[in-house]
Amino acid sequence: MTAVPLPRQPSQPPDRSVSSQSADVTPVLALKELVARLNREQHKIQDLLSSLGFALRSFNNLNQFLELIPLMASRVTDADGAALMLFKPNGQVRLERLHCQDGNWSKDLRKALEAATRQIPAASPTTGGTGLTPGTIAALDQQVSAYLGSTTQLFGAAILVKNLERGRLYVFSRDPQYTWTETRQKLVRLVADQTAVAIENDELTVELRKKERLDRELEIGAEIQLRLLPRQCPKIHGIEMAARCQTANRVGGDYYDFIPASYDQIRRRDGVNEMARWSVAIGDVMGKGVPAGLIMTMTRGMLRAEVLNGHSPARILQHLNRVMYADLENSNRFVTLFYSEYDPETSTLFYSNAAHNPPLLWHAASKTIRRLDTSGMLIGLDADTHYQDAQIHLVSGDTLIYYTDGFTDAANQQGERFDEDNLIQAFQWACQNCETPQAILDHLFNCVHAFIGTGNRNPDDMTLIVMQAQKQDSP
Repeated sequence: MTAVPLPRQPSQPPDRSVSSQSADVTPVLALKELVARLNREQHKIQDLLSSLGFALRSFNNLNQFLELIPLMASRVTDADGAALMLFKPNGQVRLERLHCQDGNWSKDLRKALEAATRQIPAASPTTGGTGLTPGTIAALDQQVSAYLGSTTQLFGAAILVKNLERGRLYVFSRDPQYTWTETRQKLVRLVADQTAVAIENDELTVELRKKERLDRELEIGAEIQLRLLPRQCPKIHGIEMAARCQTANRVGGDYYDFIPASYDQIRRRDGVNEMARWSVAIGDVMGKGVPAGLIMTMTRGMLRAEVLNGHSPARILQHLNRVMYADLENSNRFVTLFYSEYDPETSTLFYSNAAHNPPLLWHAASKTIRRLDTSGMLIGLDADTHYQDAQIHLVSGDTLIYYTDGFTDAANQQGERFDEDNLIQAFQWACQNCETPQAILDHLFNCVHAFIGTGNRNPDDMTLIVMQAQKQDSP
């Protein structure tokens, strides 16, 4: 049998699809890897910044937070290290914190940066007590760059607190291929801003603690001053009284007092003799707050000691003025004081005035008002000034008010003062319509508050004493 040759198959071209697919896959994988790496870098940066924000919210110690700053700044920028330098109030520059991945280089780097700071002369601080001049900051940048060397890639960001540069954050790399891209610069500035917030928060915390301590001291001062004022009005035969002191601040400069006129009254523990003489005083220290409160306390102690000597009201004011003159002259403050003594046996009020607002006396019989005043300068103004004595006999229904200028100087929203005329008008109405001294006192305070307006506060202290003569046979 003869073999029949099979038809020859045409030759097939080589299959290049596999090699082509391999060539196409390589760039895709590389691109995917690049995207993945960028995502990892982005997540790393976000995690680091999130951790820094958490530390800012959580750390109560500024030093602990500052420890993180160079580390975070170098991590988010892939740099070799970072240095935090702060400007002190005295104008000096201090290397606060340093982070360097190369432990061997770290020691030399610290010495170099500390040497750079010593090359910057201490300059006078700018307005506000902190910050350095732009020229000094530029000199610092040059010194740091010189000590790190020309091969080091350096970037510095300002730490601004209330628009004052309080420090610099330097980030550096020795990699010759390293470049300070716009993104890296923004990240360094972001870390610097977080540092500024931490510094400002710490300073605000310190100020808050100082304020809290001062507030507590003021509370103690106000409590002491309140205890020095009379807790209640004395029991005096034929007289009924009411009094109130309303301070503008927690510590005020107004003063009023009821002083027993003899040692026997002070020593009694079973009640005060209602037929004994009592001193009634009211005063006002020029100024407000703690200084005025201290002078008021000094005035109270000296007046109480002087009353026990048994002198007339004018002589008591004269002695008080001479004793207090030197202290008041040095403090540039003065005291107005109205001093009086009431004798229940004769129903007579003896008094003398040292330039205080004259008390107002309402005569029940004539339904008229007069001022009780004598000549005399302020306490502490003139060491040789003389004061005058006067007296008045009180009869049933006569009413007397002692007051400070907080009443007459009280102003409404239009700037109009309450003045003495309005006080006299309110006082006259109260004497005719109110049954007790306490009711008169409440009415006068209500009138002033209504005049000032709801929600407004009088910037000055207000003190008022109401003394009313009762019938001799009244209990």
